[in-house]
Amino acid sequence: MPKQVTENELQRIEAVLLRFPAGLSLVELRNELSGSISRRTLSRRISDLLVAGRIHRRGEGRATRYLHGAAPARQERQHVQREGRTSGALPAASASAPATRPEAAGQFETPDGVVTIDLSPVARDILEYVSKPAAARTPRGYERRVLDGYVPNQTAYIPDKLKVHLHKIGKPIVAERAAGTFARDILNRFLIDLSWASSRLEGNTYSRLDTERLIQFGQEAEGKDAKETQMILNHKAAIELLVKESSGDIGINAFTLFNLHSLLSENLMADPEASGRLRRRPVEIGGSVYTPPAIPQLIEECFRQIISKATAIGDPFERAFFVMVHLPYLQPFEDVNKRVSRLAANIPFIQADLCPLSFVDVPERAYISGTLGVYEMTRTELLRNVFVWAYERSCQKYVVIRDSVAEPDLFRMRYRNALIDVVGEIVRERKRPTEDEVRALAERLVEPHDVPRFVELVTQDFRRINEGNIARYRIRLADYWAWLNALKANAGR
Repeated sequence: MPKQVTENELQRIEAVLLRFPAGLSLVELRNELSGSISRRTLSRRISDLLVAGRIHRRGEGRATRYLHGAAPARQERQHVQREGRTSGALPAASASAPATRPEAAGQFETPDGVVTIDLSPVARDILEYVSKPAAARTPRGYERRVLDGYVPNQTAYIPDKLKVHLHKIGKPIVAERAAGTFARDILNRFLIDLSWASSRLEGNTYSRLDTERLIQFGQEAEGKDAKETQMILNHKAAIELLVKESSGDIGINAFTLFNLHSLLSENLMADPEASGRLRRRPVEIGGSVYTPPAIPQLIEECFRQIISKATAIGDPFERAFFVMVHLPYLQPFEDVNKRVSRLAANIPFIQADLCPLSFVDVPERAYISGTLGVYEMTRTELLRNVFVWAYERSCQKYVVIRDSVAEPDLFRMRYRNALIDVVGEIVRERKRPTEDEVRALAERLVEPHDVPRFVELVTQDFRRINEGNIARYRIRLADYWAWLNALKANAGR
């Protein structure tokens, strides 16, 4: 057989094994090759690859599995030999730069220092592969079987034990609250954090302080590209849609995803008409050897299938991660797909009143590498490690904030207007806030069975009233001082 044909077969075998870091048996490997190589020829090619150190074997007999790359001991010897021959600075972190030793151990450089993420052995293998130069990685296309093969509530990207852990750290202390209450309690902080962190994962150079000033005061940072400012503002609008919208239309559905894309891509698309609609033309992904599907009919079919399967998933963490995997992998929009997936991943958390996911402190290199693992290997382990670390980090921040937020008094909330009217009338009429006076006014505004508690509430408020809180009751300062002087005059009689 010609040498070129043999090498092509060897490379195809390597490409298949790259997608399965845990290895494949001979039968599984032949099935993945769709039987295109005979069993006898496949055995010869495997022997050639083993001798060359391009793959290695684990186990014996029927338990034998073949894995990509040299055996660990051989890899270490090769690494030591290379270190003895070369020297120089480490390459800058990028999607195409080799993984450094600290990164292989889960240590990633960020603008704020080194971040350590616990990486599984499989995740490290993925990181090593996607860190190779693009020319050394195998081109891949969209594999619909990955989506077709996912069965909601049976297939699990997140193991059950890990789900228990995430539920434990993400669940708010106060139970039986309206959906989205947690996120609304910390809305301002969440708006800033997610807008900043999600934008930074796209290369945005706004600092967190710059982002806070822009969101709270509309103050644009000096020297920044207008696109960066627009990106931050778009995030703010999209997050507000998720947290503030109470019509029941928000969910992992076409309406929400289209509108998230429309908000996130506003004034940023080369073709404004592509905002808020499915992709109708081919796209490429910079720094990757993955090519998304180009047929509009296939894109729409898979998009609807993603929504259908996501909706059927019962566990909010599995649902969130499913969206983070499959939306970017399909690339249903011309651009802004990862941004849509990051915000959409928060929908299950908001609906379940779980701590939201802000992506604060997530290393760009780790996130991009995890996403490339999905694109080029259809492997989720590295992205899952990043997802879990990011959620743990968010919980550390937001549970502390949540604990400092007082639980609203629902009775006070119900009778807020009546409370304003009664306190305001007593002050403006310069009356003493006696129990009888308050009761007489309350009986016109409050349900009979709530009058005693309402009287007690008004009495408590009068004990606390001062010029620093009278605006709450729509009382003018002049009326307040006139009432106070009247009380003093009457007390002297």
